[in-house]
Amino acid sequence: MLYSKDIDDLLDIKEIYLEPEVREYRRGQEILNRFPDASLIEVPSHWKIPELHGFQGSVEHWLKIKRNILILGIKKSLTCRPNTRSSNFVSPSESNGCTMSCAYCYVPRRKGYANPITLFVNIEQIMGYLERHAKRQGPKTVPDHIDPEYWVYEIGENGDCSADAAICDNVKDLMDLFKRIPNGKLTFATKFINRHMLHYDPQGKTRIRFSLMPHGLSKLVDVRTTPIKARIEAINDFTAAGYEVNLNFSPVIYYEGWEQEWADLFTELNDVMDERTKQQLTCEIIFLTHNEQLHNVNMGWHPKAEELLWQPAMQEVKYSETGGRNVRYKRGIKGSLVKQLEDLVHEKLPYCKIRYAF
Repeated sequence: MLYSKDIDDLLDIKEIYLEPEVREYRRGQEILNRFPDASLIEVPSHWKIPELHGFQGSVEHWLKIKRNILILGIKKSLTCRPNTRSSNFVSPSESNGCTMSCAYCYVPRRKGYANPITLFVNIEQIMGYLERHAKRQGPKTVPDHIDPEYWVYEIGENGDCSADAAICDNVKDLMDLFKRIPNGKLTFATKFINRHMLHYDPQGKTRIRFSLMPHGLSKLVDVRTTPIKARIEAINDFTAAGYEVNLNFSPVIYYEGWEQEWADLFTELNDVMDERTKQQLTCEIIFLTHNEQLHNVNMGWHPKAEELLWQPAMQEVKYSETGGRNVRYKRGIKGSLVKQLEDLVHEKLPYCKIRYAF
């Protein structure tokens, strides 16, 4: 039974902003042909669209922009950034932005908050770069906490690949690429169940990380995403289809009764997951990081969520790797919260390894 929202429930594309060169690429032509009734608006760069990427004046149109607008561009900077958590490298993005509207999402900060999906049409160039990069790495001779055998490439840092895959074949092409890269594996996290991806035959070379949190919390902060129940019920199907399935418990948000709700979620997971899924299961735990500018924007469209996300008495300033000024739970508080959740995982899901928790 299909529980997930279809992409057509999330997208009704009325306008496509595009760099002029997009029409020269096969992928660009395919996407334009899919939305023949959309108005086309040429822009010099997918980064320079003031009416979309300046959040002032856009807050009241937040969800409409996510639903009705698509951006097509060319990925010009092809580099892999080293990583030490979910992957060994962060790949050049095949997309940027998302049709979903999670209240805590960090990605919109980079483009001025009103950030619909941007798809990059030069997928062949991205793939060529990745193939050459993986070849330069040679065999992975020293196992690490990321993977014992393969160099792992994150392809979904700036969006949700499952939603992207419902629009075009960028993600499928990347998955096919990694099936033939002998020393590499790709990974991405998702909050959208795209059951068409069950037919992609990843052959164990794609690690999909299902993002999960307690049901009630998700209904408040995971706006326009696949319900948690449907995500959980899809896990065994994706394992059976040849994916390595991991879980991403993120973001963990403190509130009255939080620990019991996570315990209930873990019990539900244990009851639903089959033995094949349990035997290969690893999770990641990420506590909330927030941002004052995002808080101010959220107050214009979703103030209820901010009652949980913005808790100044419990939070302290944290500077990101890129110099952004964010807030997180204070160290004296956070250490205790992290240990509580790790202990719950060990108790309720004893077979589940923890890749990292912070």
